[in-house]
Amino acid sequence: MKTTNTLRVVSVAAVMLAGSCASPSNSYKEETVFADGAANHPIAVAPSYQSLKVAFAGPGAEISPDDDLRLASFVSGYFEKGNGSLTITVPRGPNSTETINYFAARLERMGVPSSRLMVGTHDEAGGDARVELGFVAYVAHTDACGNWTEDADATTDNLPMPDFGCAVQHNVAAMVADPRDLVTPRDMSPADAARRATIIKQYETGQTTAAQKTQDQSGAVSSVGGTGP
Repeated sequence: MKTTNTLRVVSVAAVMLAGSCASPSNSYKEETVFADGAANHPIAVAPSYQSLKVAFAGPGAEISPDDDLRLASFVSGYFEKGNGSLTITVPRGPNSTETINYFAARLERMGVPSSRLMVGTHDEAGGDARVELGFVAYVAHTDACGNWTEDADATTDNLPMPDFGCAVQHNVAAMVADPRDLVTPRDMSPADAARRATIIKQYETGQTTAAQKTQDQSGAVSSVGGTGP
């Protein structure tokens, strides 16, 4: 029995020794650097307040051509990445109601539904009597790249470098159309009932349900090397 126990202890010790030789020795790096670049440099999505200030003289006036262009660009940004309401805050005073009505009407003509508008007034700060418009957008970002603290020519742990995947993650964060897609998927668009009925009818009558390709859509790029007639 004593010999059996001794052999068992030696066997366990050998397995543990073999495992320690096979695994990297840098335990800190094991915990912080992964083979998945997305895990090394996760993309964070955070709300960001976008605002525009526009000068307005009062009832009967119009905004300047430059502000008109800036307003059009601002509303386009709201349609593209805005979330929630678009706010209009005007300086508190006798013309505040007329100013709110002017900008609300402008935004509605530009396609912003009245149900998405939130209006209010504010006190002038330092003589700034401009109208402020704003909305909340979401911005995707990740930590800055450039961690070259380790020499790739002098490593024995066979683990990725600290910057592994950083550039790719930055590109994804910059290119994503709507950062909210990284948090939760969008709702599916309604099904095309007419197209579905057409496909089912073709299936029931034995017709092909695949889309027909034209000659221009053919994948063949050359007949060289093809079999003869």
